[in-house]
Parts: sequence; C-alpha cells; structure tokens
Amino acid sequence: MSKYLLDKFLYTVDRDPDLVERYRDDPAGTVSWWEQEMANRLLNCHSGEQSTWLAFSDEERRSLREHDHVALFRMGAHPFLTLTLFIAMFERDHGPLEYQKAYGKALAHLSLPYPDIST
Repeated sequence: MSKYLLDKFLYTVDRDPDLVERYRDDPAGTVSWWEQEMANRLLNCHSGEQSTWLAFSDEERRSLREHDHVALFRMGAHPFLTLTLFIAMFERDHGPLEYQKAYGKALAHLSLPYPDIST
C-alpha cells in the first residue's frame, strides 16, 4: 500500500477538469488508465523521467473505483485531497454544503488518532 500513490492520484486528477469528469463517469477505466500511464511519471518533471515500480494494491484500486473516501482515509489518503476531488465530482448533485456535511458524517465514526496522513 502506498499513501504516496493514493495522494498522487487524488492530486493529479483533481487538477485536471477533464480527468475529474472522466473519473466521475468512468472510475474503473480512469483508475486503470491512470495507474498504467501516470502512476510512474514523476510529479512536476517535464523531462520524461519515470519510475517503474509504483502500483495500487487491490484494496486501493477497489476503493478508488468505488469512490470510497472512508476506505481511502483509513488507508492514509490525505483527507483534504480526497475532499477537494470529491467536491469537484459530487457537489453539483447536492444542495449547498450538503455534500461536505455528508462527507464528514461518513467519517464521524472514526476517532483519534486518525490514520497517519503525514507526507
């Protein structure tokens, strides 16, 4: 399991409006494409350098495909990255602050100490 890779997915998808829509409409396809094409590219590196070893675990892949922010949080994905991406995808389907309140309510059963979200 890689908190880095989860956060990298959330970060890169959230910063591209086309990827946000793609992830909303086709989460399984987007996760598969991103893992194959983007996971091993270095962030903010324009020289084409990349690694070869990064991949999601089955649990990470499932949670991303199902938009399961609670499972992602339990695995250590940064809650701000998850929240901002999921707001971009789902806020339009709800009234003002409705989605944010539901997001928080879904995490309310978790108590301190939260999973380690340090980077």
